[in-house]
Amino acid sequence: MNKKIIGVGIGAAIAIAAVFLIIMPQLQPQTIPQTQTANIPHNIKLGLVIIPPTQKSTLQEVKDAYAQAASTGIGRSNVYLSWPLMEPSQGTYNWGYSDILMGLNREQHLNVTLYFSVINNQDLGPFPDWMGKPQLDQKLQDQTVTTLDAILSRYYIVDYVIFGGNVDSYFRDHPNEIPQYVDFFNGVYAKLKVKHPDVKFGNWFSLNDIVNHYQPDIVGKLNQGDFVAYSYAPVDALYDESNSTEKEGANLQKMIDYANGKKIALMEVGWSTDKSINGTKEDQQNFVKTVFDFYKKNQSDFEFLTWYRQYDRPVDTCYNSLNKATNSIFNNDEVLNNTAAYLCGTGLIDVDKNPKPAWDEFTKQIQSIPNS
Repeated sequence: MNKKIIGVGIGAAIAIAAVFLIIMPQLQPQTIPQTQTANIPHNIKLGLVIIPPTQKSTLQEVKDAYAQAASTGIGRSNVYLSWPLMEPSQGTYNWGYSDILMGLNREQHLNVTLYFSVINNQDLGPFPDWMGKPQLDQKLQDQTVTTLDAILSRYYIVDYVIFGGNVDSYFRDHPNEIPQYVDFFNGVYAKLKVKHPDVKFGNWFSLNDIVNHYQPDIVGKLNQGDFVAYSYAPVDALYDESNSTEKEGANLQKMIDYANGKKIALMEVGWSTDKSINGTKEDQQNFVKTVFDFYKKNQSDFEFLTWYRQYDRPVDTCYNSLNKATNSIFNNDEVLNNTAAYLCGTGLIDVDKNPKPAWDEFTKQIQSIPNS
């Protein structure tokens, strides 16, 4: 089997293509139950990837999804920004999309973990057309600093930044570029820290890929910055949920072990209920509890923990996004189908807008942990 078909993280593989919202204010919004969030304490270390129930969403649907997510007591969410969308021409920024998302986070008293993809899974980039074909050199370092400085200066609610997503996947195929990336990261980090000392920066690894590839040493080579971030899809190499929640939960300790003393973050962690990959609602609920039990026992080692994700979507929406965004790494139909089933089935609320048992478990867990 070609190794490239099994190097897909939870969200980095489709963050640019599928997580972006298509907001269509001209459509009539559908009704989602509202919960008042003004008096709910928000735990800044705990989050949820906020996704509305439809891919082409009205602005009201997106607002409702944010209010519903905030009602659990979360204190943060992820925002995935594409450099080509943000800066279509050099020095000219398109703030329309990001202003909406950041405004919704401010409105719900949520801090933001920003993913800005200099590395995205097995790709360098994507980058705007005006940049040509950048390399990990001083020029790209300076351009990254300029753009991220503009973003961080505009949005004070961003307190964590990741600009290398699933770096283990990229450097598995490009090990000789690790020294250049280390220099690149350190240069960007040093310059941005001067202007934004309260923002923390780190790289993002796929725990399941590292475990499936027996590649724990990669974290130690690329643990620059303030923390080590992980995504964790509890799946095997074919993207099946083939093990029990207890066995998959035991892998969580490896995040701390691999980080070698640095604090960790769970950028995305989830469990699918899609039957085609052996998912069940009961297992999803159990895994929520497993993850939060681990967090409670190891809270001093965590920067933050964010669950992936709020709503299910029809599987074909994830399939189409993966096929368009990352078809170079999906030359195996089984992995493509299973990954789509995993991604679209990890929501805490189903496609008919019915909360799964894991939604109540998630809310209970969030509200049981004091804000620190």
